[in-house]
Amino acid sequence: MKRTAVLVLAVLFVAALCGAAAAADTLADAKKKGVFVCGVKDSTPGFGYIDEKSRDIVGYDVDFCQAIAKKMGVKLELKSVTSASRIPQLIAGNIDMIAATMTKTADRAKQIDFSVTYFFTGQKFITRKGEVKKLQDLAGKRIGTAKGSTSEQNVKKALPTSTVLSFDDYPQAFLALQQGKVAAVTTDESILANILAKAPDKTKYEIPNIQISDEPYGLGMRKGDTNLVAFVNKTVLEMEKRGEAKKIFDKWFGPKGMAYHMARTFKITDKKESWEK
Repeated sequence: MKRTAVLVLAVLFVAALCGAAAAADTLADAKKKGVFVCGVKDSTPGFGYIDEKSRDIVGYDVDFCQAIAKKMGVKLELKSVTSASRIPQLIAGNIDMIAATMTKTADRAKQIDFSVTYFFTGQKFITRKGEVKKLQDLAGKRIGTAKGSTSEQNVKKALPTSTVLSFDDYPQAFLALQQGKVAAVTTDESILANILAKAPDKTKYEIPNIQISDEPYGLGMRKGDTNLVAFVNKTVLEMEKRGEAKKIFDKWFGPKGMAYHMARTFKITDKKESWEK
């Protein structure tokens, strides 16, 4: 009887903790502490990478985090995440928001809440120049991508006979291409373009006009963190209206950048994705 009572109390305690977590107000907590913690990538050119001179993490995602923290009136703290670790880090409370090239999907929306779409791109491939003209040219080949990414899932569906090799980040996957270990690297075109732009042997490679998915990026927050989601959405939409979002885009991707044509007509709005309706 006593054991049963103890078990009941334990269950109630855990439930209480879960309820407290669900009711957490990250916006209020960040303002109280004076710090907003953003999870970003540190090896994804264009979005989040370590600047060689300053040794700071810089990029498109970082600039959005800075703008949100500034609007909040607090200091920004950055923590490095990977595609595989970003959602677990958020749920564990180690970061307050994810800004890490994360595509909004219905499955992910079961675990976390998303902001409005703040960047739009599509999944393509980097290959050796002249080797790939159509998708089926990659059938049965080894394809490199990043662990825990939608790119990993999409390419398995698009090329079921191919072998997908998953790396910790995309630069590692591109190194495997340079070493001849994979026939292509796949992820969002904006990421591929920035990797290729920084490669010393870039003339040997290309991004064929083969797209296997649309990729709308969202900023990720804990499930039920409604005050923070509303604040972030309002801030991002204001950035679009003021032209600040476009300036950040042009700074990292255009108009001369290789990925500019993919997202140049994209406008940040509060339009719902098809699975959100």
